[in-house]
Order: sequence, then structure tokens, then C-alpha cells
Amino acid sequence: MSGGRRRSGGGGRAPRVSPARLVAAEVLLAVRESDAYANLLLPTRIARAGLSEADAGLATELTYGTLRMSGYYDRIIAIAADRPVDRIDPAVLDVLRLGTHQLLATRVPTHAAVNESVDLVRAMGAPAASGFVNGVLRGISRVSADAWAARVREAADGPDDALAALSSHPAWVVRALRKALAHEHRADELDDLLAADNAAPAVNYAVLGGADAPGPATLGERDRFSPIGFTATGGDPTRALEGHDGRVRVQDEGSQLAALALTRARPVRAGERWLDLCAGPGGKTAVLAAEARGGGATLEANEVVPARAQLVRRALEGVDEGVEVHERDGRAFGEDRAGAFDRILLDAPCTGLGALRRRPEARWRKSPEDVSALTTLQTELLDSAIGALAPGGLLAYVTCSPHTAETRSIVRQALRRHDDVERADVHAVLGDVALHPLDLTGEPGEAQLWPHRHGCDAMFIALLAKREPAASVGSQA
Repeated sequence: MSGGRRRSGGGGRAPRVSPARLVAAEVLLAVRESDAYANLLLPTRIARAGLSEADAGLATELTYGTLRMSGYYDRIIAIAADRPVDRIDPAVLDVLRLGTHQLLATRVPTHAAVNESVDLVRAMGAPAASGFVNGVLRGISRVSADAWAARVREAADGPDDALAALSSHPAWVVRALRKALAHEHRADELDDLLAADNAAPAVNYAVLGGADAPGPATLGERDRFSPIGFTATGGDPTRALEGHDGRVRVQDEGSQLAALALTRARPVRAGERWLDLCAGPGGKTAVLAAEARGGGATLEANEVVPARAQLVRRALEGVDEGVEVHERDGRAFGEDRAGAFDRILLDAPCTGLGALRRRPEARWRKSPEDVSALTTLQTELLDSAIGALAPGGLLAYVTCSPHTAETRSIVRQALRRHDDVERADVHAVLGDVALHPLDLTGEPGEAQLWPHRHGCDAMFIALLAKREPAASVGSQA
């Protein structure tokens, strides 16, 4: 079974598969074969299929639930099939994962989960695998979810492997998250963090230009921390965006706080020049644009990838379409635009380990080797941003990752290289910005948000300030 090929399977009845399961299977295939992102592709496929609200909900649960727990499900499938999963055709494995998720984590009846999976593998072009799928899933269905967890634990190669298997995280990610928590003396929160990574996040909205107007109050409940945020209480999020003239966007609360830490660290002076150095896809850029416009500052954005730069321009529609969007290597700004900007946001490319709730496939795409390449890029981008920062200016270094090599280590090394830069107290800034107190630990110049503690993506935020040059003797005379 390859590509998106679908046909009925030889003799017998034509397969009848629910449209929600077809959409889920197609998204899983695209994620695996084309490195697609489910959070971007799934809404498009749901709309194309014309799914009802109930079917859209089922397709969403099947897609994200399967992606989140696929590592765990692979352990179960290997036991039930009595063979390693790398000896199973990848597309057949997708169907088995979908079926396993329905059997162990949803209220879908056993007969529906098994029969629809058999029909799905036929409809997707692999009728010869239907008996295999039927046998494996029936075997899985005869064992309770708790008993499967016990079997997986017993088959694991030590405690770390067991934790990685049961939480459906690669072992190296488990170790990295434990280290990040241990830095805050909270390693005992690891189980809560891993569970939060596997929980479906609420839909969160940002209201650009202020959340106190009458219209946005219909979006849901006010966010616990972000002064421009709302958490949806139900319904179709795309419909909730209608009628607000582009002022309302879907955006995680942590991303909102990261942008606001820069824009509200101190009062905006008219004429300030701001830069979003790595702007794609543009969510934080839109927040910056609204804040800059309200304070009389000007904003420029930069995104090296043309397709992502176009997303930035689209994100600015209805906010400030006059923002200049560059398509350059961000590492060049330190020399080409030295000292040009009063505030800079560097939302650096990273492993994305802080957003596994929303992009569950990211955990399977990264490796420890990726961290080394990314930290080199982060270092070069941060040096460039410091070079482009004006004396007296503020820089927010942000990653959607809690990995200490991408966060605290990058900042501390930069402070050693640049003696004209110092930490600003981001704890105090976020304390002023947030609607309720944030539970933050560690250096006051660095803030780490967590899904299990703050209910948002694990954003790391550091605020750096460039010192004004010391007055010369001649100027003091």
C-alpha cells in the first residue's frame, strides 16, 4: 500500500469506511511520507471532505491520538503481531495504529474498530493485508488497556525505556525533559509533563489590539495569564474567528506571553524600531504589529523561507499590512543593520519539544543529532540579533523547547561573548503582564513555561538588554 491509492479489494463487498477514518488515514500517510504537519493539513482535509461537526471531531481525535501514542501502540502491535513493527508495511502499520487507538483509548465499539480497520486497509489499496489487520486487532481487543500497559512495561529494557514506551516519547526526549525539570529542582514533575504532552490542548485565541471589546467576550473564557487571550469552551474555532475583522487569531497562550514579554517590558516610545528576526509563520509577528501600532513604533519582520514569509504577510492582514517582510538569512542582520533596532524578537528555530501537544509528530522527527545543528544556528542568530540591537534596546530570545542546550546554555554562552549585554528581569515583566501569578523558578532573566504547570506550550523566554555606552571623558567635561 503506497501513496494515496484507494480501491476495493477484489471479490467480496466493496469496503465502506467512514469519511472521518479516511481523513485520519490520509493525514497519517502525509505526515509519514511527506513530513506534513497534522495541525496544518488536518483542517484542510476536513473541509475538503465536508465532514459534519461530529465526524470532524472523530477525525481530529483519531489523527492526534494516534500520532501522540504511536510509539506506545507500536510496542503493543509488535507483541500482538509477534514481529517487529519495522517488518510491517508502513501504511498497514498506520491502519493498525488507528485501530489500536480506537480499541484502547476511545469508546468506539470493538466490532466497529476492527471491521472499519479491515475495510480501511482494503480501501487504501492493500486487500491482502486485511486478514493480518483483522487478526492483530482482534488479539489486541482481547486484552484490557491496563493489561497491555503491564505487558509493555515488562517487555521494556529498563526503567527509562519503560517510561519512554508508556508515555510514547523517544527515550532521549524523556531524558532531556527530566534534565530541564531538574534544573528547576522539579524532576518529580516528569510524569505530569509527559501526560500533559499527550493531552489534547484547548483552542486558544489571541485578540489583537486588546481583549476588552464586547465582541471577543463571546469567544470563551478569559485566559488565566495572557491579557489578550481567550480559551475556547466549544464549537468550531474557524467560525469563532469570523466577524472580528482579523483581530482574533488562534494562538497558544505561551506564544502570546512570549511576544508580550518584549512589547510590555517597558513603555513604548513613539518612533521605536522593532524587528521580528525569525518571523514565520507570523503568529507572534501579528501580536508585535498590533502592539507596535498602538505605541507608535514601527516593525520589520524577517523570514528566510519564502513560503513561510508569505504566511507572515498573510498573518499581518487586518493588523498592519505596512510591515516590511524581508526574506533574508537572519544571521546577516548583525552586520548589515548593526544597532538599528530598539526591540528584537528572536523566536529561534528549535526542536519544538515544547509543543508536542499540538505537533505530536515532532517527537518522532527529531534526534539528539538535530540538537547540535540547531544550537549552532541559534548561537549565530542570537549573535546577529545582539549586533542589530541598539544601545539601550531589549531582545527577547524565545524557543518552543525546554531543552537546556537550546535555552539556558545558549543565553549564558552569549552573555560570556557579549560584555555589553545583560539579563533583564523577565520574571518581573511577566508578573506585570500576566492576569494571575505565574509559578516561575530559576534565574529571573529566564522564564520557562510548562504545559503541566501553566497549561500552555513549553516556551522559554529570556530578556536581554544592551547597555548604553559609557560616557567618554570628553563628553563629561
